[in-house]
Amino acid sequence: MQSALRITTKVLPGNKIEIEIPEAEIGDSVDVFVILPEKAEPKRRSVLNIIEESRRRHPSRTAEDIDRQLQEERLSWES
Repeated sequence: MQSALRITTKVLPGNKIEIEIPEAEIGDSVDVFVILPEKAEPKRRSVLNIIEESRRRHPSRTAEDIDRQLQEERLSWES
């Protein structure tokens, strides 16, 4: 029967790994499978969802309010 050994190790500098196999002898051939950990996919949001979320956070801000605030800011630069 073919035996298997599960070893967890850390990736070393240079993206290398080192494993020790106690049951093996020098010169033995072995197969090595590397299973990378699953990384969470970044949550992708559509532009429309971002805009909708922003509007929910600032429902009282109208285009006129924003224009007025920008104009006030511009006027303060001239003072």
